[in-house]
Amino acid sequence: MYATLISPEELQALDPASVRIFDCSSNLTDPAAGAEQFQSAHLPGAVFADLNHDLSGHDPAHNASGGRHPLPDRSHFATWLRRQGLNVGMQAVVYDRQGANYCGRLWWMLKWCGHEPVAVLDGGLAAWQAAGGAVVTGSADPCAEGNFVLGEPLVKVLHTADLTKRLGDPAQTLVDARASARFRGEVEPLDPVAGHIPGALNRPFADNIGPDGRFKPTAQLRAEFERLLAGRDPMTVVHHCGSGVSAIPNLLAMELAGLGRTALFPGSWSEWCNTPGLPCART
Repeated sequence: MYATLISPEELQALDPASVRIFDCSSNLTDPAAGAEQFQSAHLPGAVFADLNHDLSGHDPAHNASGGRHPLPDRSHFATWLRRQGLNVGMQAVVYDRQGANYCGRLWWMLKWCGHEPVAVLDGGLAAWQAAGGAVVTGSADPCAEGNFVLGEPLVKVLHTADLTKRLGDPAQTLVDARASARFRGEVEPLDPVAGHIPGALNRPFADNIGPDGRFKPTAQLRAEFERLLAGRDPMTVVHHCGSGVSAIPNLLAMELAGLGRTALFPGSWSEWCNTPGLPCART
């Protein structure tokens, strides 16, 4: 079972019938780009997971979080997974073309739905092709409905009310994955307020990826996170970003580094800065 990363070579060695592959390519400023990229080239047998349509909720009365990309109702999402051919215990593999920024969302959501055997294809589509992996074009092949069953969450979710209760408490360490200029409040291209949650640390998600497009070695990741945390307990960490998407590479990197599976604030800055009365900081 692969539960964090899988290399192109490891994926090539698996029986294709035993794996469900999801292409999660996306672009926050161009909603149609991901589907277009999938049509132009994707792994054989892959299905497309659209960030806005498939990996986000559309019913405010039943969404599991707030923000620009709210989590959908878990039961509704489980139905979607079955329609994509996912079976109980089946190895899932997720990838994108954007440094695991978007496929990490599905990696985490599958854990959230109780499915542990899911791994990020390290290096994404580029690494797959560099390793001699074939690609195909056009739409996904039809698949039989799977038998996926919703399980207990394997990840920890915190919401705005949870964070406000411990704001400034050493028992809570907020880590913001947005680019440093957004964190400091110098620019804000997506949300109505610039800045960050008071007391948060900044670790841009792209810092987890090396020059080869793959996650950095585990020892390097551990050293970098220990330097960021400066003695804070890793298990107090709550990850967030703009809308709960790009925070996941940080969460995955900490797990790779042997620092445990830490918590996520899925509503992130987009929920925080739209909640009346909450403090916002700039540095």
